[in-house]
Amino acid sequence: MTIPANHVKKILINCLCFPETVKELTVSEWELLIRCARHCKLLAYLRWKLDSCGLIASVPAQVLTHFTAAQRIVDYRNRLAMWELNRIRRALYAKDVEVLVLKGGAYQLLQIPFAQSRLLADIDILVKKSDIHTVETCLQQQGWQTAKLDEYDQQYYRTWMHEVPPLRHQERFIEVDLHHTILPLSSRLQPSPELLIEDSIVVENIAYKVFSPVDMILHSSVHLFYDAELNGADFRDLVDLKELIAYFQPQQEFFFEILLDRAKQLTLQRPLYYTLYFIHNLLDAPIPEEYIEKNIGKPSWLTRKLMCYLVPLALIPEHPDFPRKKVALARWLLYVRSHFLRMPFYLLIPHLLRKSRMRMAGKEMH
Repeated sequence: MTIPANHVKKILINCLCFPETVKELTVSEWELLIRCARHCKLLAYLRWKLDSCGLIASVPAQVLTHFTAAQRIVDYRNRLAMWELNRIRRALYAKDVEVLVLKGGAYQLLQIPFAQSRLLADIDILVKKSDIHTVETCLQQQGWQTAKLDEYDQQYYRTWMHEVPPLRHQERFIEVDLHHTILPLSSRLQPSPELLIEDSIVVENIAYKVFSPVDMILHSSVHLFYDAELNGADFRDLVDLKELIAYFQPQQEFFFEILLDRAKQLTLQRPLYYTLYFIHNLLDAPIPEEYIEKNIGKPSWLTRKLMCYLVPLALIPEHPDFPRKKVALARWLLYVRSHFLRMPFYLLIPHLLRKSRMRMAGKEMH
């Protein structure tokens, strides 16, 4: 039986938001769910979700095999990532620098429950801009190598990006992204890295720091709705945000008030608005409407209408066998939007033209 392309959204969203619906899935629906979840790196997460809801016994044996394989890959990658952090800490032991672990690595260090099912692709760390050369040089001296880039890419990274070119140890496979702030220097938004570092917290028994809970959410928000291209591969980031809020909100009184105030302080109200709106409306997160509506980052009526149409279309994984032209168009428009937000017009046009040529040649770096 052929499943309609628009049925993918219903199957995937229902299983994520209302896990008990897996009991009603047909064989062909299970097959489609597995393919889509694997594409957006949520296969192990789906297993964790069903297991935590006591529904793993409802999963057919053939499907459970896929779940188990996905979890083994996650476990392996996460061990590699934690070992990489151990080696970085050892390499910088004699240096008087504060190192913050970002995103998935931070979730692992804090042992946030859903992180055990989250596939870590790389390690993101942040240091003060004044320490960036010291840290990069120290890592290079101890076996980490900078990705080979052409002259344009090197200049682009060093002049405009919020990180140096990716690093990878010559004996290992985990890429390390070394940041000095959370958005490109050409971006319209410029949250203060000093404020983020100032409020960071030490991970117990580990010589690393991470962002505070609200800053962790804001960083993930700005990464998704300001820095990402918003395609099906980014859907996992929206799921991350739902889980982060669900984990941290019960631990802090007046959580949403604090989150909104911090967003205002860091000028990140707009990305936070989109986060609260879409995890509430797409993923059924219990976000009180008042905290969505009172956010001063709420965009204009026209912008809201456009984003409410484009984001679900582009972000939710597409049927792998029946790609739709309107989805491709939505993703292209949001791709252009992401670059427009990150750089002024005089940089945007030549950069997009170059990226188009590089994509056609299969050589794109960023």
